[in-house]
Amino acid sequence: MRHFHIAVLLAAAAATTLTAPLAAQTRKAVAAKVDPVAETENKIDAAMAGPHRTDASRARDQYRHPKETLLFFGLAPDKTVVEISPGGGWYTDIIAPVVKDRGRLLAAHNNPGGSAGAQRQRAAFKARTEAHPEQLGKVSLTSFGKGIEGNIAAPGSADMVLTFRNVHNWMGAGFADEAFKAFYAALKPGGVLGVVEHRMPEDRADTEDSRRSGYVKQSEVIRMAEAAGFKLDATSEINANPRDTADHPKGVWTLPPNFALGDTDREKYQAIGESDRMTLRFVKPKA
Repeated sequence: MRHFHIAVLLAAAAATTLTAPLAAQTRKAVAAKVDPVAETENKIDAAMAGPHRTDASRARDQYRHPKETLLFFGLAPDKTVVEISPGGGWYTDIIAPVVKDRGRLLAAHNNPGGSAGAQRQRAAFKARTEAHPEQLGKVSLTSFGKGIEGNIAAPGSADMVLTFRNVHNWMGAGFADEAFKAFYAALKPGGVLGVVEHRMPEDRADTEDSRRSGYVKQSEVIRMAEAAGFKLDATSEINANPRDTADHPKGVWTLPPNFALGDTDREKYQAIGESDRMTLRFVKPKA
């Protein structure tokens, strides 16, 4: 009996010795398995809190809802993203740090051969990315504009094409339909087109003033995207503002942050806040 007990104890010790490393490996594997949505949320939070963002940019978070908007579009750290007409880089500051390690961000900025103002804005954007290499150093600068829409990315290479408050500019310049076709060409099958735009009420009459207001009817954006081949996947009221009547003297620029009327009725427009906006997610069909 004594020999039997000794054998049992030795076997148990051997089993503990053999299984302990396996148990440790299992714990590490479980710890390494991160929820992808939670990972994206954490990276967006870190980007929004990053030292590269200005106080003026942070002040607009309350109107632009960047975290909720980017999660709605499906941003993830491994995505290849094209941001169309990024302007000064407000959204670039948030998207770039999220995808810099495993994904890619292409900023399709102004035509480098465009107007002097367009060239200055492009140069300022490039200088900003170079000034913050840790957060923005991996952004690739491409081109977008009338006549060069195909330069935004290689055909079928992007997981996402995102654009924020730009559609009215393309409509005014007469190349919105071509722009949506370029987005379609750049995306992989199943890829996402995310659009945020100032929203005009559907019952508003089509006049010269309304066309120059900076606001666009949601139905018109959907029409252009679907004409290019996209399917509307979902809509969101993340960026809605029911206080905005979209009938201001200087169009959308009457509202903050532009305050096109200067100090005239400034408190009134400050109370309204930034514009009412549509938030639309389209998908390029897989077949």
